[in-house]
Amino acid sequence: MKVLNFINGEWKESSSKQFAPVINPATGDAIGEVTVSIEADVGAAVKAAKAAQKKWALVPAPKRAEVLYKVGYLLKERKEQLARMLTMEMGKVIEEARGEVQEGIDMAFYMAGEGRRLFGDTTPSELKDKFAMSVRAPVGVVGIITPWNFPIAIATWKSFPAIVAGNAVVWKPALETPFMAQELAKIFEEAGLPKGVFNVVNGDGPTTGNALVEHPDVRVISFTGSNEVGRKIAEKCGRSLKKVSLEMGGKNAVIVMDDADLSLAVEGILWSAFGTSGQRCTACSRIIAHENIKKELENRLLEAMRTLTIGNGLDENVKVGPVINEKALQKIDRYVQIGKEEGAKLLTGGYILQEGEYNKGYYYAPTLFTDVMPNMRIAREEIFGPVASIIPVKSLEEAIEVNNSVDYGLSSSIFTRDVNKVFTAMRDLDTGIVYVNAGTTGAEIHLPFGGTKGTGNGHRDSGVAALDVFTEWKSIYIDFSGKLQRAQIDIDE
Repeated sequence: MKVLNFINGEWKESSSKQFAPVINPATGDAIGEVTVSIEADVGAAVKAAKAAQKKWALVPAPKRAEVLYKVGYLLKERKEQLARMLTMEMGKVIEEARGEVQEGIDMAFYMAGEGRRLFGDTTPSELKDKFAMSVRAPVGVVGIITPWNFPIAIATWKSFPAIVAGNAVVWKPALETPFMAQELAKIFEEAGLPKGVFNVVNGDGPTTGNALVEHPDVRVISFTGSNEVGRKIAEKCGRSLKKVSLEMGGKNAVIVMDDADLSLAVEGILWSAFGTSGQRCTACSRIIAHENIKKELENRLLEAMRTLTIGNGLDENVKVGPVINEKALQKIDRYVQIGKEEGAKLLTGGYILQEGEYNKGYYYAPTLFTDVMPNMRIAREEIFGPVASIIPVKSLEEAIEVNNSVDYGLSSSIFTRDVNKVFTAMRDLDTGIVYVNAGTTGAEIHLPFGGTKGTGNGHRDSGVAALDVFTEWKSIYIDFSGKLQRAQIDIDE
């Protein structure tokens, strides 16, 4: 399959004439190639988006929403096809891939509903015969940069609210996962979205992504990816006073108290730590365990981890798929070696799978450390792989302190039967998402998604909060008194 750019309703090869291979991480085989864009391609996409946005903004929001309803139905019709394609290009198991496509379906219908809301405020004026209100206005051209780990869900979190609000989109997906971008563009086209409102430019971060960030006609950048890249984007956007929304990962923890349901905790940890092979920004990479149940929790986790089947995600029986590529494989293994050098105790895993069916793909054995100290690198830095560390604590207060001690603040979880501990944790855990008696992953699309500290810059994907990224507030005053009235001055005493 050859994947091209989608600019102004047309499929176009990059002016670079260069292509990059698309690799199935389960097999190591090339399953297609994708055009690699340069600055000129980004410029063409932004020009098309800018022209289209002026007309799109004049379409009534409920009519704009009708396109998203059609997109939702088309995603629903093609759910299985898209899920299988997603697994082939990214590697996650088919069950998870279906769930990811479902997120896109849910987001389409949810954001379509906003077409009849997009609420502002009406408020009394302080002056006679005067009306005051605020409305949401579109920003203009929106640049979206997304990662490979959720190649369709994250794109829908960003593009759907942007489009229903009256903006036009230029999207740079990850080079590793262009198939989902191509399919979403086809669906928008079939749903009747006007040409130029949704554009896709494939390419790398330093060239294509940078051109999108620096283009003067792009008014908003919405980015999901690494903290390092996000900081650079924020700096560049800051110099031009460009609006920027960042979601940059996490170092998420599950707290297990000594009164917890350990069977439930193990189930939640397994899903959070090893689902998507640990390649989630919400993945559980720290298990903060009360010392009274630490040993039993270790034993139960080891027993449960032995049941994890590893392999090609298209196999319905597989629970853990490959990681995305060789570079990721080596990074994960480097962190495991760092953990050993720091003095953490390796309970299981800790090696690259290379024998037999694993000799061509990119597989890492699910890995569990224990006796990890909070200041160790494996307890502080994002590994982005199937590696979890058990950190012992003596109390809830210590557990919360350890949870909050890292630079990130995306997701956290606590397992306990004590309602007082629950409410204390809900109040004191410094993360944008808190789970009680569940793992650290599994966000729902009608609530804000994002975090504190190094995870982001205060904006949120998903839910109504996403509209704040893609709209500007406009305050409107209508004076029907027939005379000049001056606020704060012409007020009767």
